[in-house]
Amino acid sequence: MIPISDDNPVRITPFVSWLLVLGCCAAFAWELSLGDQMDAVLDRIAFVPAHGVTATGVPVLTKAALISIVVSMFLHGGWLHLGGNMLYLWIFGNNIEDAMGHVKYALFYFICGFAAAYAMAYMDPTSQIPMVGASGAISGALAAYVLLYPRARINVIVPLGIIFYPFKISAVWVVGFWFILQLLSAAMSDASQPGVAWWAHVGGFVAGLVLTPLLKSRYVPLFGRVRRGPWT
Repeated sequence: MIPISDDNPVRITPFVSWLLVLGCCAAFAWELSLGDQMDAVLDRIAFVPAHGVTATGVPVLTKAALISIVVSMFLHGGWLHLGGNMLYLWIFGNNIEDAMGHVKYALFYFICGFAAAYAMAYMDPTSQIPMVGASGAISGALAAYVLLYPRARINVIVPLGIIFYPFKISAVWVVGFWFILQLLSAAMSDASQPGVAWWAHVGGFVAGLVLTPLLKSRYVPLFGRVRRGPWT
Protein backbone atom coordinates (compact mmCIF):
# COMPACT_ATOMS: atom_id res chain seq x y z
CA MET A 1 0.00 0.00 0.00
CA ILE A 2 1.73 3.14 -1.28
CA PRO A 3 0.28 6.60 -0.48
CA ILE A 4 0.41 9.03 -3.39
CA SER A 5 -1.63 12.02 -2.13
CA ASP A 6 -4.21 13.11 0.42
CA ASP A 7 -7.47 15.08 0.39
CA ASN A 8 -6.39 17.39 3.21
CA PRO A 9 -5.84 21.02 2.09
CA VAL A 10 -3.57 23.42 3.96
CA ARG A 11 -4.02 27.09 4.81
CA ILE A 12 -0.38 28.15 4.69
CA THR A 13 2.47 27.69 2.23
CA PRO A 14 4.61 24.83 3.63
CA PHE A 15 7.98 26.54 3.19
CA VAL A 16 9.75 24.33 5.75
CA SER A 17 8.57 21.10 4.13
CA TRP A 18 9.66 22.39 0.72
CA LEU A 19 13.08 23.35 2.08
CA LEU A 20 13.53 19.95 3.69
CA VAL A 21 12.70 18.18 0.43
CA LEU A 22 15.06 20.47 -1.51
CA GLY A 23 17.78 20.00 1.10
CA CYS A 24 17.58 16.21 0.94
CA CYS A 25 17.59 16.25 -2.87
CA ALA A 26 20.57 18.62 -2.95
CA ALA A 27 22.45 16.47 -0.43
CA PHE A 28 21.79 13.38 -2.54
CA ALA A 29 23.06 15.13 -5.66
CA TRP A 30 26.23 15.95 -3.72
CA GLU A 31 26.54 12.30 -2.65
CA LEU A 32 26.32 11.18 -6.28
CA SER A 33 29.03 13.69 -7.21
CA LEU A 34 31.43 11.89 -4.88
CA GLY A 35 31.47 8.83 -7.12
CA ASP A 36 33.48 5.94 -5.70
CA GLN A 37 34.36 8.01 -2.62
CA MET A 38 30.73 8.29 -1.49
CA ASP A 39 30.73 5.40 0.98
CA ALA A 40 34.00 6.49 2.57
CA VAL A 41 32.78 10.05 2.99
CA LEU A 42 29.43 8.98 4.47
CA ASP A 43 31.24 6.72 6.93
CA ARG A 44 33.07 9.81 8.23
CA ILE A 45 30.19 12.28 8.47
CA ALA A 46 27.07 10.20 9.20
CA PHE A 47 25.82 9.41 12.70
CA VAL A 48 27.19 6.20 14.22
CA PRO A 49 25.04 4.67 17.01
CA ALA A 50 28.07 3.72 19.09
CA HIS A 51 29.01 7.40 19.28
CA GLY A 52 25.55 8.39 20.49
CA VAL A 53 25.33 6.59 23.82
CA THR A 54 27.61 5.60 26.67
CA ALA A 55 28.28 1.98 27.64
CA THR A 56 25.28 2.20 29.99
CA GLY A 57 22.94 3.52 27.30
CA VAL A 58 22.94 7.18 28.37
CA PRO A 59 22.62 9.54 25.35
CA VAL A 60 25.74 11.51 24.45
CA LEU A 61 24.52 15.05 23.77
CA THR A 62 27.76 16.49 22.42
CA LYS A 63 27.93 19.06 19.65
CA ALA A 64 29.61 16.53 17.36
CA ALA A 65 26.93 13.90 17.93
CA LEU A 66 24.07 16.34 17.34
CA ILE A 67 25.65 17.75 14.18
CA SER A 68 26.22 14.25 12.79
CA ILE A 69 22.54 13.43 13.37
CA VAL A 70 21.41 16.55 11.52
CA VAL A 71 23.76 15.76 8.65
CA SER A 72 22.51 12.17 8.51
CA MET A 73 18.91 13.37 8.26
CA PHE A 74 19.69 14.86 4.83
CA LEU A 75 21.67 11.90 3.47
CA HIS A 76 20.17 8.87 1.72
CA GLY A 77 21.43 5.49 0.61
CA GLY A 78 19.90 5.38 -2.86
CA TRP A 79 17.21 6.59 -5.23
CA LEU A 80 14.46 4.45 -3.71
CA HIS A 81 15.43 5.50 -0.19
CA LEU A 82 15.30 9.17 -1.15
CA GLY A 83 12.15 8.84 -3.27
CA GLY A 84 10.16 6.98 -0.62
CA ASN A 85 11.08 9.41 2.13
CA MET A 86 10.39 12.50 0.05
CA LEU A 87 7.03 11.10 -1.07
CA TYR A 88 5.91 10.66 2.55
CA LEU A 89 7.31 14.05 3.57
CA TRP A 90 5.55 15.74 0.64
CA ILE A 91 2.18 14.13 1.41
CA PHE A 92 2.09 14.37 5.20
CA GLY A 93 4.56 17.09 6.19
CA ASN A 94 2.64 20.07 4.82
CA ASN A 95 -0.40 19.37 7.02
CA ILE A 96 1.73 19.09 10.14
CA GLU A 97 3.47 22.34 9.28
CA ASP A 98 0.01 23.87 8.82
CA ALA A 99 -1.07 22.57 12.24
CA MET A 100 2.05 23.75 14.10
CA GLY A 101 3.35 26.74 12.19
CA HIS A 102 6.72 26.98 10.45
CA VAL A 103 9.01 27.36 13.47
CA LYS A 104 7.40 24.75 15.71
CA TYR A 105 7.19 22.30 12.83
CA ALA A 106 10.93 22.66 12.14
CA LEU A 107 11.62 22.11 15.84
CA PHE A 108 9.30 19.10 15.86
CA TYR A 109 10.94 17.59 12.77
CA PHE A 110 14.49 17.76 14.11
CA ILE A 111 13.60 16.58 17.62
CA CYS A 112 11.90 13.53 16.09
CA GLY A 113 15.07 12.96 14.05
CA PHE A 114 17.19 13.13 17.21
CA ALA A 115 14.84 10.74 19.01
CA ALA A 116 15.02 8.30 16.11
CA ALA A 117 18.82 8.30 16.08
CA TYR A 118 19.11 7.83 19.83
CA ALA A 119 16.48 5.07 19.79
CA MET A 120 18.64 3.13 17.34
CA ALA A 121 21.74 3.86 19.41
CA TYR A 122 20.00 2.61 22.55
CA MET A 123 18.93 -0.63 20.84
CA ASP A 124 22.47 -1.30 19.60
CA PRO A 125 24.98 0.85 21.52
CA THR A 126 27.99 -0.95 19.98
CA SER A 127 26.98 -0.50 16.33
CA GLN A 128 29.58 1.09 14.08
CA ILE A 129 27.19 1.15 11.09
CA PRO A 130 26.49 4.76 9.98
CA MET A 131 22.85 5.84 9.82
CA VAL A 132 21.49 7.91 6.95
CA GLY A 133 18.01 9.08 6.00
CA ALA A 134 15.13 11.30 7.04
CA SER A 135 12.92 8.33 7.92
CA GLY A 136 12.99 8.87 11.68
CA ALA A 137 11.88 12.50 11.46
CA ILE A 138 9.23 11.64 8.87
CA SER A 139 7.97 8.90 11.19
CA GLY A 140 7.27 11.64 13.70
CA ALA A 141 5.27 13.52 11.07
CA LEU A 142 3.20 10.38 10.43
CA ALA A 143 2.45 10.09 14.14
CA ALA A 144 1.33 13.73 14.21
CA TYR A 145 -0.85 13.18 11.15
CA VAL A 146 -2.70 10.22 12.63
CA LEU A 147 -3.27 12.16 15.88
CA LEU A 148 -4.59 15.27 14.14
CA TYR A 149 -6.21 13.95 10.96
CA PRO A 150 -7.12 10.27 11.47
CA ARG A 151 -10.13 10.54 9.13
CA ALA A 152 -8.34 12.35 6.31
CA ARG A 153 -8.65 10.42 3.05
CA ILE A 154 -5.40 9.15 1.61
CA ASN A 155 -5.09 8.14 -2.03
CA VAL A 156 -3.07 4.93 -2.17
CA ILE A 157 -2.12 2.35 -4.74
CA VAL A 158 -1.71 -1.36 -4.10
CA PRO A 159 0.54 -3.33 -6.47
CA LEU A 160 -1.26 -6.47 -7.68
CA GLY A 161 1.26 -8.09 -9.95
CA ILE A 162 1.76 -5.66 -12.82
CA ILE A 163 -1.44 -3.78 -11.99
CA PHE A 164 -1.53 -0.88 -9.54
CA TYR A 165 -4.95 -0.71 -7.93
CA PRO A 166 -5.90 2.79 -6.66
CA PHE A 167 -8.34 3.56 -3.85
CA LYS A 168 -8.93 5.92 -0.91
CA ILE A 169 -8.63 4.99 2.74
CA SER A 170 -8.58 6.85 6.06
CA ALA A 171 -5.21 7.99 7.37
CA VAL A 172 -5.58 5.96 10.56
CA TRP A 173 -5.48 2.75 8.51
CA VAL A 174 -2.59 3.86 6.32
CA VAL A 175 -0.42 5.03 9.21
CA GLY A 176 -1.57 2.20 11.49
CA PHE A 177 -0.59 -0.42 8.92
CA TRP A 178 2.74 1.36 8.36
CA PHE A 179 3.57 1.49 12.08
CA ILE A 180 2.66 -2.15 12.72
CA LEU A 181 4.96 -3.09 9.85
CA GLN A 182 7.80 -1.02 11.36
CA LEU A 183 7.25 -2.53 14.81
CA LEU A 184 7.19 -6.11 13.55
CA SER A 185 10.22 -5.53 11.34
CA ALA A 186 12.11 -3.97 14.27
CA ALA A 187 11.24 -6.89 16.55
CA MET A 188 12.43 -9.45 14.01
CA SER A 189 15.56 -7.62 12.85
CA ASP A 190 19.11 -7.83 14.14
CA ALA A 191 20.01 -4.26 15.07
CA SER A 192 23.73 -5.07 14.80
CA GLN A 193 23.49 -5.93 11.09
CA PRO A 194 23.42 -3.50 8.14
CA GLY A 195 19.99 -2.72 6.74
CA VAL A 196 16.96 -0.61 7.55
CA ALA A 197 17.10 1.16 10.94
CA TRP A 198 13.63 -0.05 12.00
CA TRP A 199 14.05 1.04 15.62
CA ALA A 200 14.79 4.58 14.43
CA HIS A 201 11.38 4.61 12.73
CA VAL A 202 9.74 3.44 15.95
CA GLY A 203 11.63 6.01 18.03
CA GLY A 204 10.70 8.88 15.71
CA PHE A 205 7.05 7.81 15.71
CA VAL A 206 6.87 7.67 19.52
CA ALA A 207 8.50 11.11 19.73
CA GLY A 208 5.88 12.43 17.32
CA LEU A 209 3.06 11.08 19.48
CA VAL A 210 4.51 12.81 22.54
CA LEU A 211 5.36 16.14 20.92
CA THR A 212 2.25 16.72 18.81
CA PRO A 213 -0.11 17.70 21.66
CA LEU A 214 2.55 20.09 22.94
CA LEU A 215 3.43 21.82 19.66
CA LYS A 216 0.19 21.86 17.68
CA SER A 217 -1.82 25.06 17.43
CA ARG A 218 -4.56 25.28 20.02
CA TYR A 219 -7.00 25.80 17.16
CA VAL A 220 -6.23 22.35 15.74
CA PRO A 221 -8.06 19.60 17.67
CA LEU A 222 -6.65 16.17 18.40
CA PHE A 223 -8.25 13.29 16.49
CA GLY A 224 -9.96 15.73 14.16
CA ARG A 225 -12.67 16.47 16.70
CA VAL A 226 -13.74 19.91 17.87
CA ARG A 227 -14.80 20.03 21.50
CA ARG A 228 -18.23 21.61 21.66
CA GLY A 229 -19.58 23.55 24.59
CA PRO A 230 -23.00 25.10 25.29
CA TRP A 231 -22.04 28.32 23.44
CA THR A 232 -20.56 26.73 20.25
